[in-house]
Amino acid sequence: MPLVAVLDDEPDIRELLTLNLQKAGFHVKEFAEPKIFFKYLSANLPDALILDLMLPGLDGLEICKRLRGQSRTAGLPIIMLTARTEETDKIVGLELGADDYVTKPFSPKELVARVKSLLRRQENPTAPKVLRIGKNIMLDAEKYEVLIDGKQADLTSTEFKILQMLGEKQGLVFSRDKILDRLWGNEKAVFDRTIDVHVRHLRAKMGKYADYLKNIRGVGYKLVWS
Repeated sequence: MPLVAVLDDEPDIRELLTLNLQKAGFHVKEFAEPKIFFKYLSANLPDALILDLMLPGLDGLEICKRLRGQSRTAGLPIIMLTARTEETDKIVGLELGADDYVTKPFSPKELVARVKSLLRRQENPTAPKVLRIGKNIMLDAEKYEVLIDGKQADLTSTEFKILQMLGEKQGLVFSRDKILDRLWGNEKAVFDRTIDVHVRHLRAKMGKYADYLKNIRGVGYKLVWS
């Protein structure tokens, strides 16, 4: 069973999440402090993380930034949990690498559905095991890694899935709605700009090959090679 880490300083929230995640068949590991979580992380790696934004000592944004900056945890699926509802706050969380964003108060069933959706993105048995994009980019679905000029690129799980989705149908245009549907399905409660943020990060990590990923104004995105 997948292991979900919950980092939140509110005992009631941790208890609520743990109860509902365990009912859904997940193992859960609770953490009240970032320091304890990072100590655990030094020897363990959960399948997903539910991360509160407001934490004592080190906030969720900084934690997310640190996780994305380390190759070992760069692809860890992260759902950010916060009482802030402004779209700009959501954008900041996504800019720093969160895969999804849930605001308090939240429906436990919806959050569990988000976790399931996020983990499903990691699994696509019908997808090709290895995708080549041009001569310089290789995506390995089994190892869950992307090599650019032979060097590993540290993509988040959402960035990986977007690249995989576009790479499977190179040259075809995918609308933002179609990408949202593929990644979140019926459980989505996100906004179009979410995709723009993830794509911008993905293009930055593609370096000199960023032009492979093209924005078709008013339509969506496609992947081409030269």
